[in-house]
This record gives sequence, C-alpha cells and structure tokens, in this order.
Amino acid sequence: MTVKLSAQEEYGLRCLLRLAREKESGSLTITEISLAEGISGHYVAKLMRILRRGGFVKSARGQAGGYTLSRRADQIVVGEALAALGGRLYEPGFCEDHSGSVELCTNSVDCSIRSLWRTVQQAVDQVLAKTTLRDLMSNEQEVSSWAGSLVKTSEGPAVSGGFPLRILP
Repeated sequence: MTVKLSAQEEYGLRCLLRLAREKESGSLTITEISLAEGISGHYVAKLMRILRRGGFVKSARGQAGGYTLSRRADQIVVGEALAALGGRLYEPGFCEDHSGSVELCTNSVDCSIRSLWRTVQQAVDQVLAKTTLRDLMSNEQEVSSWAGSLVKTSEGPAVSGGFPLRILP
C-alpha cells in the first residue's frame, strides 16, 4: 500500500524542519527557505501563512525579519503540523465521497474496507503523535531506526511490507 502525502504536507513539513535546523535566534525569509528547499517563493509564502495560522511559526517584519518556529522543535508534533497542512489519509466522511454511481455506498452497513482504512489511520496517527520536529532533525539512518521502533510487524519493522501492524506503546 502506498501512503500518499500531498505536496503541501511534504513541503510544509520540509519548511518547518528547515526552520528547526536554523540557529535558535535566527530566522529565515521566504526567499531563503525557497532557495534552500527548491520550492517556489509563492508556494513557500502560502505554506508559511498556513503554518502561521496554525500556530507553528511566527513572523517578524523588517530588516532582521523572517520566520521562526513559534515553539521549540521538541514541542511541535508532526501529526498536528500535517493536520494543519492538509489532513488525514482517512476521514469519517470518506465513504460518502466514494459511493459509486448510487447515492449511498452499497456496503455502508457492513464495510470491511472502511474498517481497514480506519485501522491504518489509527496506526499513522499513533506514529505521528509520537514524532516531533526534534525527532526529525537527526540523519536518515537514525530517524529510520527510531521510527522503526514505533511500529513493528510480526516479521520486523513495518517498512518490510508485512502485516499485521502492531503499535507499540
């Protein structure tokens, strides 16, 4: 199964991570973030507006202005940031949008697929709720090792492609 994040979620998280890696007192302008991440300035501006409204970044005007995190990196939960940037894989209203050519889905009373998506969403939510920006500031190998310890399958880390998922406390 492929988990798909929107460009807005991916780039927004990258912008937050770029700010987290900046020195505590330093700020970055939209242009600096844009160049560092390879994202257009207009798109970075849109993302920063969403993140500012969500309470994840703050902005300052003027010569020394720019964007900084509104809280320490260890206080910004990735799941909350992704929710502000776009949402979830499975929302309760999902079935109404995928009813086929009839008004109500023919499986609306007893749907095994809905149960699967609900369980996958719960697993994703549990991992993202335990992950902060600070956790993502390590290198890829360290994050992979840490993240792999959050979700295990009966055959090892979930990334091996095996099921069933077992969420660790």
